[in-house]
Amino acid sequence: MIRDITRTTFRKRIDMDRQPPGIFGHNRAALTPLYAVMPAAGVLDSRLPDFRNTVVRVLTSPAMGAKFAQILLEIGQDGGMTKTRDDNLEHFFYVVGGTAALEIGETTHTLAASGYAYVPPGVAYRLQNRTDVAAKVIWIKRPYDRIDLPVPQALTGHRENVPKVNKHTTGRYWQHLLPAGDMAFDMEVNILGFAPGTYFPCVETHVMEHGLYMLEGQGMYLLGNDWHECWTTDFVYMGPFCPQFFYATGWEEAAYLLYKDVNRDVKF
Repeated sequence: MIRDITRTTFRKRIDMDRQPPGIFGHNRAALTPLYAVMPAAGVLDSRLPDFRNTVVRVLTSPAMGAKFAQILLEIGQDGGMTKTRDDNLEHFFYVVGGTAALEIGETTHTLAASGYAYVPPGVAYRLQNRTDVAAKVIWIKRPYDRIDLPVPQALTGHRENVPKVNKHTTGRYWQHLLPAGDMAFDMEVNILGFAPGTYFPCVETHVMEHGLYMLEGQGMYLLGNDWHECWTTDFVYMGPFCPQFFYATGWEEAAYLLYKDVNRDVKF
């Protein structure tokens, strides 16, 4: 009897010390020479100089092989950049949640959720949160690839005011946040939306690289030869010539913010 009680107590102690299910071997993150899948839970927070009350999550950078950087900023009350910056890079900001104040040169713009802005190289900027509600902002930055055209001007906008353009297949739309076909721009940032069950008309393989942030819904992404289920807040990096294909699953529309480099000749 005493022996049985001891065994029972010992087993209970072992059970209490065990980790819950899913602590090992269940990870949606992936990093390959062609692509990366970054679920939000695994992207650790960090800080940057000259930022106050701001959590910084680097989604991709040249350290991954990308020619741009994409960062998620979580800006608390009275947080953001403590001084004006001018780093001679071009920048794109998209507000995922909350409200951000963006100074571009001498003008301050208030960007609500789904608002965005482009800041050309050589123009001073400062991003802040002047409200008591946290703001989440996607920040894309890269060196501008100059050609014999004037550098683009700064611009701001809101997703609700951007036309939805249908291409290739029914139930799939583009919203061009930067002017499509304007050769002065060396990048595009678009929102692609998908009705449930909608998919690419083909497996794409192209020279452009992508930074993709899931805004809504869920879907299956073919990257290289591997399938990955992606949903809201996931980030995906796709390198040049990575085979890629997406179809929307779930009951609601899926949409993602998509960066790509465009309008420039190949480099040798």
